[in-house]
Parts: sequence; structure tokens; C-alpha cells
Amino acid sequence: MAEYSLSPDKFHYKWNKDLPPAIAVNPGDVVTCQTRDVTDGQVTPGCDASVLGTVDFDRIYPLAGPIYVRGARPGDALEIEILDLKTQGWGWNGILPGLGLLSEDFSTPYIRHWDLSNGKTTSLRKDIVIPLDPFCGVMGVCPAEPGEHFVLPPGRFGGNMDIRHLNKGSRLLLPVQVEGALFSAGDCHAAQGDGEVCVTGIESPMEFTLRFNVAKGANIPAPQFQVPGPLTSKHDRRGYYATTGVGPDLMQCAKDALRAMIDYLTRTYGLSREDAYVLSSVVVDLKISEIVDAPNWIVSAYLPLAIFKGRRGQATKSDRGG
Repeated sequence: MAEYSLSPDKFHYKWNKDLPPAIAVNPGDVVTCQTRDVTDGQVTPGCDASVLGTVDFDRIYPLAGPIYVRGARPGDALEIEILDLKTQGWGWNGILPGLGLLSEDFSTPYIRHWDLSNGKTTSLRKDIVIPLDPFCGVMGVCPAEPGEHFVLPPGRFGGNMDIRHLNKGSRLLLPVQVEGALFSAGDCHAAQGDGEVCVTGIESPMEFTLRFNVAKGANIPAPQFQVPGPLTSKHDRRGYYATTGVGPDLMQCAKDALRAMIDYLTRTYGLSREDAYVLSSVVVDLKISEIVDAPNWIVSAYLPLAIFKGRRGQATKSDRGG
């Protein structure tokens, strides 16, 4: 086994099987990478929200790689073991016009900056404490189709999956599409709820360390993964408040559950609608609670009450501005 450090200048913005590898490794080798935030530094600490209205989308998703893994061929699965992830002390999330689950409700740029220097953050408000659970939002092998491919949509090759449980200790399996796999990763998040509803988690520059192996002839149809323990241990101790959406369309159910959650957060904790939306993207988990009793399905939005200081997690009168 060998250990490598991939230079920060070895990155790319699009999937393309014709890109030369940034590094070639053997199964069992370990690679440490560093990546900028999803905007490649267009968003900076303390910047104004107007930046989000002028983001150059040709520069988003700077991905470390491609990493060529010797012996990986179509029909195999690339196994990625996540050994470590370290934030770089700062992150942001916000509302980008035209994107997000409720893009029709929120059309004005909005940004929140987060201090990530202490393993948790209280940057939204002093009585709201959000634990950090860093992960790479994008981890994928290169798709086999020729030409350049935008990173935003995921595929059976992985990519922009935003699976928040792919933390330290997890193992990810990806179906290899091209010889050598040509693995890349980036779009790192310090924290995120299932769904990433406003289209940003806490976007953060990050250093991460991965070990690669090849499962010969695995022939998996799409990404699969294993996590080392409980999924929400940092949130479970005080329970959850959940809202629901009920109806025949899962997307509309998700929107209805989220709108109800935003209403609850503004009414109960005195948050602005914008802060309720970005907070939901960071900590609220969307779950399909029921999908077998036609014609209506249920999507639930789970809010962890452990993030709120004070009795029963309620905001104090002074924090609500009363």
C-alpha cells in the first residue's frame, strides 16, 4: 500500500473520459485530496449575497482528480473507503435564484456564512448549535459516454449524490464505466440534511483521505454503500419534530412537507423564512414515509430538536426579538 497527496491544482469541472489522469494508483493505495468550495472560490468568507446571483456556472464543482485505479474495468466496482475528512474552518450556504426545492418561493439571493473551527457551529444564532458531519457531496467514476458532462445531475456512476451519510468510516461502491475508473470527488459539505432542499449544504473547502480497492466482477447497477454505525447519533438525543406532505405526487409531497416545516420554524423559533429554508437544508431530513397506499403517498420532514438550546429546544423570547 502506498500513500499519495494529490496536488490542489489537479482538478476539473466536467466529467470527461478523455481527461488525463491526475494520478494513477494501485488497489489498496490511499490518496489525500484538497478541494475548494463548490463555487471554486467565487463565494468568499463574509461576501455579500449578491455574489450568488452572478456565479459563473462554468466554474462550479471543482473536482479533485481524475484518479486512475489500475485494474478497474467495466463490470467491476470501485470501492472507496472514507478514512478522514477535515473542514478548513469556514463554509457557507444560501439561496441561489432558480435552484432548490422551493425555487418558486425564494427568488432573491441569500447567504449565510458559518464558522466551522470547533466541530460545531452556532453561526445562524447562538441558541442553535449544529454539529458537523463532513462528507463529499460528489464522488463518482467517469461516465462512459463521450464528451463533457455537467456535474450537477448524478447518475448510475455516482457523481453529485449528496448522500450525507458517506462520512468517515463509510465505504462506497461505484460501478466502473471506463478503464481505470477515473474517480473524482469534491463539492464537500460540513453538514447537510437529507434532501439538501435549498440546493446547498454547508459548502466548505475540505481535505479528505480515501482508500481505493476494486471488487472484480461485482456488476452492481448503481452506487451502493455501507456506513459504520447509527445514521443520526449526533441528533437523536432530544427527538424530532416532523411535518408531512400527503398526495399523489412525491415531489409535491416533499414541497408541502418543507413548506410546513418552514412555517413551523418561523412561528416557533422566530426565524426569517430565508433562515428557516437554509437551516432546513442543513439539518432537516426528508423521508418517504409511505409509498404503497395508492393513490396518496407521504413525505415527512424531520427536524432534530437537539440543535436548539433551552427548554424543549424552544427559542427564548429575547432570541425571537420579543
